[in-house]
Amino acid sequence: MPFLELHLRLPNEDYSLVEGALEGAGALALTLTDALDNPVLEPAPGETPLWPEMKVQALFPIEQDALALLIALEGSMPERVLQSARFATVDDRDWTRAWMDHYQPMRFGQRLWIYPTTIEPPGDGGLTIVRLDPGLAFGTGTHPTTALCLRWLDGLRWDGETLFDYGCGSGVLAVAALKLGAFAAVGLDNDPQALLASRENAARNGVESQLSLLRADAPLPPPCDRLCANILLNPLIELRDRIASTVKPGGLGAFSGMLAHQGDEFIARYRDLFDDFVVTQQEDWIRITARRR
Repeated sequence: MPFLELHLRLPNEDYSLVEGALEGAGALALTLTDALDNPVLEPAPGETPLWPEMKVQALFPIEQDALALLIALEGSMPERVLQSARFATVDDRDWTRAWMDHYQPMRFGQRLWIYPTTIEPPGDGGLTIVRLDPGLAFGTGTHPTTALCLRWLDGLRWDGETLFDYGCGSGVLAVAALKLGAFAAVGLDNDPQALLASRENAARNGVESQLSLLRADAPLPPPCDRLCANILLNPLIELRDRIASTVKPGGLGAFSGMLAHQGDEFIARYRDLFDDFVVTQQEDWIRITARRR
């Protein structure tokens, strides 16, 4: 059965209003995508994990008259959003699978591959395969900060060490570490949606029994051997002592989510807690690795 699809473009601050207007007008489904290649990183506490600017596709019954729909929406959403409206008639299909078809396998380092569930990996026993589908809970490896962390994990020797993933997002870093040979991992995030995605991705990869998930305000477990913190500079600084306490003395940490010009500030704030800083850059983003004192 075909449907009428309405396409809109809008800034983050208009989303709640637009969502309510579309649902009130009878939208059957809403799909969000990034409009400007600004992938969502782990947000600071209280922030909504949405892109700064996004595209919204709203699905309506084919019987819906497009002009009547625009008139109905005219008083309930910003004019700047309504001016971006365009319509298409589309066939019935699996919407999630349709846009996931564009997501292809990616390699990080020598062994580690991220494969969507729509593509079967080769039967090569020398590869480490993480099955992961893209979604709003961010962190599939497509952003440079995630890629930098995944390559770091791949370059380590894993012989039963533990990992703390601070700001776990989709759980991709924790799941990758477990697939590479970590004994156990802990993921922490302030967004319940991220924790749900992490749990689902761990189950998809058969490592759910090895992954513990915590809300951001939960008491911390004993420190781990290694730490990944793929979050923005401000929370890295604001939560410095709490983040540092998640890794054992002598343990390794990888900190990402920073732009290249922010590296000096990070090192200055962490210098009394870590040694052996190494900066690695990809595009405008950096990863800083260090050893806990």
